[in-house]
Amino acid sequence: MTRRRIGIAVIGFGWMGQAHTRSCLRIPTLFPERDYDPELVVLSDNVQDRLDEGVASFGFREGTTDWRQAVEHPDVDVVYVCAPNMLHEPLAIAAAEAGKHVFCEKPVGGTPEQTVRIEAASRAAGVITGVGYNYRWAPLVQYTKQLIDSGELGEITNYRGQFFSMYGADPMGLLSWRFQLDGAGHGVSSDILSHAIDLAHMLVGPIEKVVGTGHTFITERPLPKEGGTHYDMGSPDDPTGPVENEDYFGCMVKFTNGAQGVFESSRAIVGPESQCAFQVYGTKGSAMWNLETMNQLELFRTDGTARGYTTVNAGDRYPYHGHFVPGDANSIGYEDLKVIENYEFLSSVAADRQHTPGFAEAIDYVSVQAALLESWQSEKWEPVTRLA
Repeated sequence: MTRRRIGIAVIGFGWMGQAHTRSCLRIPTLFPERDYDPELVVLSDNVQDRLDEGVASFGFREGTTDWRQAVEHPDVDVVYVCAPNMLHEPLAIAAAEAGKHVFCEKPVGGTPEQTVRIEAASRAAGVITGVGYNYRWAPLVQYTKQLIDSGELGEITNYRGQFFSMYGADPMGLLSWRFQLDGAGHGVSSDILSHAIDLAHMLVGPIEKVVGTGHTFITERPLPKEGGTHYDMGSPDDPTGPVENEDYFGCMVKFTNGAQGVFESSRAIVGPESQCAFQVYGTKGSAMWNLETMNQLELFRTDGTARGYTTVNAGDRYPYHGHFVPGDANSIGYEDLKVIENYEFLSSVAADRQHTPGFAEAIDYVSVQAALLESWQSEKWEPVTRLA
């Protein structure tokens, strides 16, 4: 079988850049039905040690501190943008204008306006785009979508989505780029609320209007000495700087189909470690899923079976689970979702078709985000107008 070669550049080699790289390396070992082979061509990062590690341990052919060399490399077909949010715009636009297909971590831009410009440039260039809403690909999330689309849960009436994380709960957590306007742009409304609302878009559909509010609980954090991520800790004696974006966002929404929804997101909450979760309620049943227990789904049906929720264990009956492990209740993990995400995106590239979720779906989210930010200021319900 002749497989198409897809040359890959990765820009930014922190946690997410490394996760995408490992995922591309794993695709040939997990998906024998693929019609392409990914090739790690060039890595770009501003830290030389990361470049050296990328070449020596991950197998990139070369590394460079100049991202333009990666974008313009003649052997590159796809550029993965994994830098801090506010740096995405020049990287993604330059890649698209160079004729490269672009995968960008969510929510594409650090602000809605940046996402709009990136999407427009990529569409004008005619390249295939992908966005990192990887929780869509959890096998039991895909199963929930099947239940909704087939009508097994009936008409959807209510939806509750949330993403609670403790990564910013400790006041000694360093003032990394995540907490600053010039690195991240907005706070949780760009970072993790985007995942919760994207899942709702996939499962229930578009949102018509919103009312919401945000808040910053921890207003000062220790300054990083050398680099440092939002998982690293300082001490009470360290100098501090101001947190420039929001720790919390909560909102009520009305979906276009008439369903009602509630969303919350916080990076400074105590208890939930990584609780990306939803509860979807219909006239014939309901389903609840939580990333912290991603291999289980709580399912309620009104079809005459025993009352109460039933725990459904993930297994090879559900989409893609069997590529990683056979049988039922044998768990898969977070980076397995990144493998599925990258397999799907590169399959779209190989087939020369636009990918979902791509930058169009990123516009779906930032249109909601813009309305939420407006509502925070106006303290009123605001319509969701698609940005362009």
